[in-house]
Amino acid sequence: MRNYILLFAAILSLQMANAQSEASLIEKTLKNYMDGSSYNKPEMLLSAFTEDATLYLTGRDGFKLYAPKEYVALFKNAKIGEFNGRLAKILATEVVKDIATAKVEIAGPDRKWIYIDLFLLKKFENGWKIISKTATRVDDKK
Repeated sequence: MRNYILLFAAILSLQMANAQSEASLIEKTLKNYMDGSSYNKPEMLLSAFTEDATLYLTGRDGFKLYAPKEYVALFKNAKIGEFNGRLAKILATEVVKDIATAKVEIAGPDRKWIYIDLFLLKKFENGWKIISKTATRVDDKK
């Protein structure tokens, strides 16, 4: 009986360690997104997405579907590597085998605007990638 308990504890420990390592790999992908968009680093930002990722965003022209390259182009006029005031923090992640969800808060300069970004991620041979993103503004000003 004692051997079964030890075996169960060992398996549980391995599963928890694996879940923690997957979470850290997901955070690395999200960090590429957050730093890429906060410091105007197009290659870093683009590296967080699959080539065919879908980004559903509301902008001046209403609700629109963007490809990753179109989204990255929104940062084209900013100086590469210079902080643009976007503060980002991961609020939550959840992993289910080879898929995950993430919730990130993005706040503008002096928190004049705040968005919540929701991500779908997929694990590939070369790591975790964002396959879809949507966002909504949650501050009271619009």
